[in-house]
Amino acid sequence: MTSPHTPAPVSLSDSSVPDALDALGDLVDVVVIGGGAAGLNSALMLVRSLRSVVVIDSGDPRNAPAEGIHGLLGNEGTPPAEYLERGREEVRRYGGIIVPGEVTSAQAAEPSADGDLRFTVDLADGRRLTARRLLVATGLRDELPEIPGLARHWGHGLVHCPFCHGYEVRGEAIGIIATRPASLHQALMFRQLSEDITVFVHGFELDEDSRERCAARGIPVIETGIEEIVASDDGSVAGVRLVGGEVVPRTVLVAATVMHPRLEGLDALGLAIEEVPGGMGEKISSGFAGATEVPGVWVAGNVTDPSAQVGPSAAAGSLAGGHINGMLVMADAEAAVAAHRERSAA
Repeated sequence: MTSPHTPAPVSLSDSSVPDALDALGDLVDVVVIGGGAAGLNSALMLVRSLRSVVVIDSGDPRNAPAEGIHGLLGNEGTPPAEYLERGREEVRRYGGIIVPGEVTSAQAAEPSADGDLRFTVDLADGRRLTARRLLVATGLRDELPEIPGLARHWGHGLVHCPFCHGYEVRGEAIGIIATRPASLHQALMFRQLSEDITVFVHGFELDEDSRERCAARGIPVIETGIEEIVASDDGSVAGVRLVGGEVVPRTVLVAATVMHPRLEGLDALGLAIEEVPGGMGEKISSGFAGATEVPGVWVAGNVTDPSAQVGPSAAAGSLAGGHINGMLVMADAEAAVAAHRERSAA
């Protein structure tokens, strides 16, 4: 039985998206740009508040290469694609619309007659959406060190997060590709999971404190320089070839990426970008619940919190969605008060 407070379940296939968009009319409450954990959970909060919501999903999540999600209670080991499909169905169940596609432009438009904000979002297929508010949950891109043979192992033999992948590589022969001082923290984190850790310094000068910590934890440090990553016949990591030809056998590699927010098509919004400490990249600046300095625009997930795993990203989306609804409630109330005063004065 359907609760009187719950919209009837809606199931929208890709082929039904145009009709569903037409049914919404010329204006939606919120367009969510990005269909990962943050974007979908924000959409879920909004549609359950009876807001009209369209999620633009490029279908290219950051964790696509991973075999499973870890550290998320109730979803331990769930394949990312399965987790997101469940999320999409939950949003659709309450009337939300998921649009597969890419955003080519998003920008502020002329406010409504009563001063409410408006944004236009153009898609690669030529469609245009107009929204009262925007949530950017586009995630980030990882820039790997430019070492021959390294990138092919990303998400499998090459990992970056001890909480995301550490248990799965426990006890392995792990090589830390150290490209900046922060890499040494990775070495210490993975030392918790394996006694066979080797640090390969690549492109920077190691300080004496880091040398001492590694020595105290029994972590060899190699500063010769890396020529390439060697793969075995089955394509897995076999070792690190040093400048000069020596190969140090390893079965798993760890590298710190430089992280960049995915902002293709969003330049016109004027979102503020700030540096992440330690040379880790950039993120979009945000305040409480992901509100940005641009009125009417929120951010959630890795685009503003590069270190967030799936759970924190989903939680941030939930908080942002609730905050957006609260702001819309106040905007609706202000418009109602203005109309009430006008009627009373007539």
